Order: sequence, then C-alpha cells, then structure tokens
Amino acid sequence: QVQLVESGGGLVQPGGSLRLSCAASRSISTFYTMAWYRQAPGKERELVARFTIGGTTSYADSVKGRFTISRDNAKNTVYLQMGGLKPEDTAVYYCNGDQYTRNNVWGQGTQVTVSS
Repeated sequence: QVQLVESGGGLVQPGGSLRLSCAASRSISTFYTMAWYRQAPGKERELVARFTIGGTTSYADSVKGRFTISRDNAKNTVYLQMGGLKPEDTAVYYCNGDQYTRNNVWGQGTQVTVSS
C-alpha cells in the first residue's frame, strides 16, 4: 500500500510563503493525478491544486496566482509552493492521489496557520 507523507506546514505571517512537500513511498508515476486539498475548521475539505500525468494543472480560484503545484519524479515528491499567504489560507493541507489501480490515497495532513 503506497503512502503519502506531507511536511512543511507551520506558522507564517500574512504575506509570507511556505512550501509543502508530499513524499510518496513509491513512484509517483503510478498516480495519474495528484492534488492538494485543505480543510479549515468547520468547513468542508476543498481542492486547492491538481495536476494530471498529462501535464494539466488546475487551481482553486482563491489561490490562483499565489500557489503553484509541482513534482519531482526523481524524489517521488509533489510540492505546493504557497505565496502571498492570507489568514483565510489557514487549514490542514492534505496530499491526495489517484493511482491507475483505482486506489485513492490520502496523506495525514499538515497544518498551515497564517497569523500575525
């Protein structure tokens, strides 16, 4: 069973930046899509950014122009570069992937808090 492990969360001031990492226990080429979701207290989990194996990327309107999803196949890692952070970006961020085997995998999440 492949595992996804997020890291890089923390406390940052408004306007600051963070880079989240999602390390897969196996090759990320086994995933045809990978994504970052987030869930704020009292709210539903929402899609933040996604890429497909074909190279298509998509972003939530609320993060367009501020966040960038990327991958390093050699390190089996997916990243979420976050800039211009706002208090409303505070949430637990989760890595997610859909494998060709139709297995959907979630990481355990990493907390991001944007506050002065």
